[in-house]
Amino acid sequence: MRKIIYWVHTSVDGFVDGPDGEFDWPTMGPELSAYSESLDRRVDTLLFGRPVWEMMVGFWPNAESMSDDPHVAAFAPFWRATPKIVFSRTYQGDEWTSRVIGDDLATEVAALKAQPGRDMLLTGGASLAAALTGLGLVDEYHIAVHPVVLGGGRPLFAAPEQRRKLRLVQTRAVDGQVVVSHYAAP
Repeated sequence: MRKIIYWVHTSVDGFVDGPDGEFDWPTMGPELSAYSESLDRRVDTLLFGRPVWEMMVGFWPNAESMSDDPHVAAFAPFWRATPKIVFSRTYQGDEWTSRVIGDDLATEVAALKAQPGRDMLLTGGASLAAALTGLGLVDEYHIAVHPVVLGGGRPLFAAPEQRRKLRLVQTRAVDGQVVVSHYAAP
């Protein structure tokens, strides 16, 4: 069975974006980029909630023309080539969306996990991750804590339906400043 891997950046005070939705604070050094790329090699499908999708589709289709960052150069071709599923009740999709799932989250995601293939990567966001966590559908959590206090924004987990106990697999500091923790659902 395929796994859902949740990969997210957060501030020390537990927010995935700033008070005005800004996401200009994560720093992708070479070690954090390598960690991210190791997750990419495990998956064949990318999962997004609508807010993260809108941010991603506004940048990654033409990312190399906007940045010469090595992480951007490595991730952009992978992003463009990998099937992408967006979760939204109102969004109809676009040229970059492989599929939109709007209803019956539990059934649709369980069916995705049962399909043959490699794992799936849920990138960023909070609401979709909380909903999938509440349903017991997230298998791994990879959380990068950046050395910044944002003072507000969307919390890392937007109130999952019930408490979930996780098992720590590994924690390590990368690039001398970011702490990445890997947790597994028991």
